[in-house]
Amino acid sequence: MKFLLDFLPIAIFFVAYELSDIYTATAVAIAATIVQIALLRWKTGKVEPMQWFSLAVIVVFGGATIVLHNPTFIKWKPSILYWSFAAVLAFGQLVLRKNLLRLALGSQVQLPDTAWRAMTWSWFGFFLVAGALNLWVAFNYSEAVWVKFKVFGLLSLMVVFVIAQALWMARLVKDDEPGTDRP
Repeated sequence: MKFLLDFLPIAIFFVAYELSDIYTATAVAIAATIVQIALLRWKTGKVEPMQWFSLAVIVVFGGATIVLHNPTFIKWKPSILYWSFAAVLAFGQLVLRKNLLRLALGSQVQLPDTAWRAMTWSWFGFFLVAGALNLWVAFNYSEAVWVKFKVFGLLSLMVVFVIAQALWMARLVKDDEPGTDRP
């Protein structure tokens, strides 16, 4: 259920864009994200820091798009979000000397330290490339093409990347008990 709730604002953004324009879609995305956060808070009592940050980014960049009547700001939003995620991962690894992915997922998946480092840097690279790709499409193609790319292209890239990461991780997952066979 949470997975669907996470993608609700982007789906609503797309539908609103198809029915109206970028400004209406942006306003609807802001409202949907606020509702999403409120629902998460109400259902779970907790909202992750990443979700609060995503809300702030959509409100700031979406708000600038609406107030200044300039779609450039909303086009930058995915890149800012991705590059911020990349920066946080790098900061954790290089400055704090902590693997933030391991902190977030370590209770669910047991991997060697080298695998956690490799995974962190691969996500770092993914976020950098996705942010750059978003801007390339945003400023070299029509607004309609960018909206479709933002909704379907970036999401598809992330799904493919997650599947690749899962397949790679499956080879490295530590057994809970030595000597047990995995199916």
